[in-house]
Amino acid sequence: MDVKTTLETKFKTPIIVVSILIPIVVAILFSFKLKDFGINVEPLSFLPPIYAGINAVTAVLLVWAVIAIKNGNRKAHERLMTAAIACSVVFLVMYVAYHLTSESTKFGGEGAIRYVYFFILISHIVLSVAIIPLVLFTYVRALSQQFDRHRKLAKITFPLWLYVAVTGVIVYVMIAPYYAH
Repeated sequence: MDVKTTLETKFKTPIIVVSILIPIVVAILFSFKLKDFGINVEPLSFLPPIYAGINAVTAVLLVWAVIAIKNGNRKAHERLMTAAIACSVVFLVMYVAYHLTSESTKFGGEGAIRYVYFFILISHIVLSVAIIPLVLFTYVRALSQQFDRHRKLAKITFPLWLYVAVTGVIVYVMIAPYYAH
């Protein structure tokens, strides 16, 4: 086994563990609020437009990163992808913080738009779980300079991650009118 394969092997178990733990922890955190434990914190109701904006920035970074690599600018691609990952982590922290301090907002739309909303929301949630290991394995393959394998996985990861980022914005725009003011 060469050094490149060893790096991916070294990170395989941590990536799988993180990919399982994040959705489980987020689901558990949804089942309670900080006030349930006597921690009185003002609802962080200002966060949804910020983390929706971070999703939009992530989408732009992803597209920009693909343009950079297609133009042969590997260093820019690397920096942009690292920034996209950082944005996703910041999004996750803000999303969890919001839901730990605020009641979930119910979508109030009726008719066909309700079905559209729930289709987008459910596909967004399912793919946001699936994208975690895809992003992490794609990133590790780049770090370990397995560029053929990186490129192959990136062709799957990129459109799914872009979909998750864009639908995150769409979900926010669709539910924003129903947030308590």
